[in-house]
Amino acid sequence: QVQLVESGGGLVQAGGSLRLSCAASGSIFRINAMRWFRQAPGKEREVVAAVTSVGIINYADSVKGRFTISRDNVKNTVSLQMNSLKPEDTAVYYCHAEIYSNSVTLRGYWGQGTQVTVSS
Repeated sequence: QVQLVESGGGLVQAGGSLRLSCAASGSIFRINAMRWFRQAPGKEREVVAAVTSVGIINYADSVKGRFTISRDNVKNTVSLQMNSLKPEDTAVYYCHAEIYSNSVTLRGYWGQGTQVTVSS
């Protein structure tokens, strides 16, 4: 069994910073891409940032230059440093990872979600 556990999030004023972390545990053979998604009320879940197992990184245009994704392949963690936060960044943030539990079985796993609220 694989679990993703998120930490961080909370309430911050516009212009402030927050850091989200996500740790994968359980039966892990290898982790492919790790991503952060967010979902604001009444909106669809959208990808915010992604990092592959070899460190290739992509960001949504809305967060480029403000958010930084990083991962630790030894600790099986992924983090999202969020700077210059805006009210429109308010959402529930989810981590997602593509995980091999053995050499052939690959599936996606979601964290439980963490609320980020940015006040104006």
